[in-house]
Amino acid sequence: MRIARVSKDGQIGLAAKVDGEIRVVWDSELADLDAKIAEGSLAAAGKAAAGGEVVDEASLSFLPPVTRPSKIVCLGLNYRDHAEESGLGIPDFPVLFGRFPSSLMGHGAPIILPKISSQLDWEAELAVVLSKGGKNISEADALDHVAGYSVFNDASIRDYQLRTPQWTAGKNFDDTGAFGPWLVTPDEVPAGASGLKIECRVNGNVMQSSNTGNLIFTVANTIHLLSTFMTLEPGDVLVMGTPGGVGVARDPQVWMKAGDICEVKIEGIGLLSNPVVAE
Repeated sequence: MRIARVSKDGQIGLAAKVDGEIRVVWDSELADLDAKIAEGSLAAAGKAAAGGEVVDEASLSFLPPVTRPSKIVCLGLNYRDHAEESGLGIPDFPVLFGRFPSSLMGHGAPIILPKISSQLDWEAELAVVLSKGGKNISEADALDHVAGYSVFNDASIRDYQLRTPQWTAGKNFDDTGAFGPWLVTPDEVPAGASGLKIECRVNGNVMQSSNTGNLIFTVANTIHLLSTFMTLEPGDVLVMGTPGGVGVARDPQVWMKAGDICEVKIEGIGLLSNPVVAE
């Protein structure tokens, strides 16, 4: 099942991709995936969307799959090549930081280059949305807690990120957390969404290319480890880290600028594309 929250002419609906067609039910309550996940009715919502009207994708605006997660937990340095290019070593435990829902935006929406910095960087990432929470979840049971997978661009304002050892500021500028367009249920991809090609392109130029099989901490391992010290909840989002090739690590450094198009593609999950616009 592939579903997305969409809008058109002021209406909000839930879309499903069925045999290459996009079908939409215009029902804002049905499209509240935060609520549907919490209720355990995501599958029913997707089934309803699959029976909707056929709509031209070009006429739709895509919204983030969820907008009110209790937690957005991001992993840093979770691909060996990115950890090495950062000069920070291979972690023995996940390097964690938080994003807040106020930074989220959807497929097609502009990533905003703020007035106060020119150091806007890309980060192609796999996103995991949890279907149910828990504490002390075993690694063997962890994937049973996944509602679906999506694509994330953890766009970062590097000078603000690196002002302190904690990365919160540079990871939470408004309109920098591109997310979507599709939420893809686990039955559509390999276990843990492993073994999928992940790529970032800026203006068509490949800047990152790797495979989700190269994660240091897998989806199951991450869910298990997080649940040892905090209670996970339905709708929580895990953003699994980025491969090597970020702009800050290049020589010379490369930054996104107004007018650029940044695309993140994960095999079997989807293509997330966003223009860059100056504040």
